[in-house]
Amino acid sequence: MPRQDALAAASVERFFQFSLLGLVASGYLAVAASGFLDAPTIALTATGLLLRAILICELVRLNLSDRLTTLVTIGYAAFFIADYFLLSRDFLAATVHLLFFLAVMKILTAKSNRDYLYTAVIAFLELLAAAILSINFNFFVFLALYLLFAIAALTSGEIRRSIHRSRVTARSGSKSLYLRLTVLSALVTLAILALTAGLFFILPRTAEAALSRLIAHRVFLPGFSNQVNLGDIGEIKTSSLPVMHIRMDSAQVVGPLKWRGAALTDFDGKRWTNPSRKLETILVEDDHVALAPAGLPPPGRRVNYRVELEALENDTLFFAGAPEILDLRARALYRSETSSFRLGHTVPQGFHYDVYSLLDDPPEVAPVRFPPPVLPLAARELNLQLPTLDIRIAELARTFAAGAADDLARARAIERRLRSDYGYTLQLPARETADPLANFLFTRRKGHCEYFASAMAVMLRSLGIPARLATGFQSGVYNPVSDLWLVRASDAHSWVEAWIPGYGWTTFDPTPADPNSGGLALVAQLSLYLDAAETFWQEWVMTYDVARQGTLAYRMEQGAHRVGIRWFDTALSVRFGWERYVVGWARRFGWQALGWAAGLVALGVAAGPLVRLMRMRQRVERVRRGQASVADATLLYQRMLHILKRRGYQKPPWFTPAEFAASLPRTSLGDSVGEFTDAYNALRFGGHAGAHSETARLPEAPLVHSRG
Repeated sequence: MPRQDALAAASVERFFQFSLLGLVASGYLAVAASGFLDAPTIALTATGLLLRAILICELVRLNLSDRLTTLVTIGYAAFFIADYFLLSRDFLAATVHLLFFLAVMKILTAKSNRDYLYTAVIAFLELLAAAILSINFNFFVFLALYLLFAIAALTSGEIRRSIHRSRVTARSGSKSLYLRLTVLSALVTLAILALTAGLFFILPRTAEAALSRLIAHRVFLPGFSNQVNLGDIGEIKTSSLPVMHIRMDSAQVVGPLKWRGAALTDFDGKRWTNPSRKLETILVEDDHVALAPAGLPPPGRRVNYRVELEALENDTLFFAGAPEILDLRARALYRSETSSFRLGHTVPQGFHYDVYSLLDDPPEVAPVRFPPPVLPLAARELNLQLPTLDIRIAELARTFAAGAADDLARARAIERRLRSDYGYTLQLPARETADPLANFLFTRRKGHCEYFASAMAVMLRSLGIPARLATGFQSGVYNPVSDLWLVRASDAHSWVEAWIPGYGWTTFDPTPADPNSGGLALVAQLSLYLDAAETFWQEWVMTYDVARQGTLAYRMEQGAHRVGIRWFDTALSVRFGWERYVVGWARRFGWQALGWAAGLVALGVAAGPLVRLMRMRQRVERVRRGQASVADATLLYQRMLHILKRRGYQKPPWFTPAEFAASLPRTSLGDSVGEFTDAYNALRFGGHAGAHSETARLPEAPLVHSRG
């Protein structure tokens, strides 16, 4: 096989190997992004794929014998049994481990076409597993990558097969081959995605039927169960998983909000609980329920909003302020003694509800409530209970509240001192202590929101002020791309609700600001775009049904209608006043348009020669490196004839290249043409390997310059 053909074959082989590796890697990433793979499997599989990439690049050499491969496979068969009965203790998890072991072994040892076929089948099984485990937007991203690598593997595999069957190969170098195959694969992938996207939005699906067959990756929030240990909220805050999206329907600026989920009353020194679960059942009729008490509604600010929750392991619903009207798809709703609302079952993916709420204003600016609310005696006693604590805590509370005239002033004083005298950190104590609050207040003097809220609630109770711990989320961040408020698990928060006479349960937040809350602006902006894409995926793909189809059709109809009106108005103006329209446009934009047109014409005229000159220089560089192909030699020979014609020497059509070279005068130019003609004939008709070195000695002047 000629040298250039061997280079092309090696180029195609390497492209095929990278495409096959990308096929397995995209399936692996799709499963890993679903969150169902354990860390050892992720690390070991990534190591195997990286090793295969190094082998393809020929940075190292590794040849696994068939005997060694067989022994390793037999050893893993024994490990599979141990994995199923001792480690994973789950058949699905053990099978996934086996699948990725086979993927790594096959991609490292594949040599024959049958091995490559098995590797492609394993990659498809990976993608199929990801389709079952994931319903997020990242699956679409890895699906597009899988499709790209699949097309690249098919096209390069077909070229590879034709090379092995025949010695006649395409006249192309290795670099251009990579580029052309890559562009072809990308264009075919985009075309397939564009065609299927049209069908995807034309054919509606039933979201409930589709989602019921998928395994959703639920978010576990321990801080919103009926028991909260000190440290639970801090563990949640280390995660950046989205928890809910909120669309505010009101144009009124409402300021930072707290999305309240639960309130706990009983504290034993280390954990908060609700001792009794007397839930009030509220029936939902026609997806609508009124939660406000009968009578004249209290004054205050109100706001409309929609909450869309991610799949949660608990049944808590989150509200800003006190909900008065609620629209949701459920049969019943359950309200606790602390005015927390539960769904009665785990929250499904994409569950949403619309709320009309009364916002909580600070007592200092809130309107007076008449008649004033009254706290029942039983609830007062419940929210004043204290465990056996360090006596210094009560003394510290009296010190903080010294000089305050009433309960509101005392609560504000304690809130202010905690925010100013203590530091914020998510780092948990190095070891468990017998009295976490005393350690926080007198030794460590820093912590996260649970410690601040628990300390304030306990100090208020020691002063005879009923208080309880509230858990929920901070307001989140506004995403201008999707026009939604994004609330992540890292926004989890806890604060204090204290009973203030004349005002009722009032919100206090003693936690200082997190000094490390700011992040990289670019990363934050990118995360907002990714979240907007995820929102679009959930809204228009996973829950796309007949109603969504009607909404999309209506928007398209309205857009077409607006475009049609504008086009009709423009047509009328041109028909009845075209002279004024054309003259006015020419006066305003005539010179600019003429300049742009002249520039485009000049660019078009100059582009052809410039492109040809650049390609010529690239081919000359390949000639100098001894990498000339048949096509390069033919093009350079034609260029040489063109230059010689301009110098007065024209090749007759009946002359062969050798006869034309012999007819030239015996000058330096004639000798150079003769040398090039010999090299051209050797490469063009004989595939002579030495022609590359002879062509490399070609003088530059006769080929790329026309002076002389």
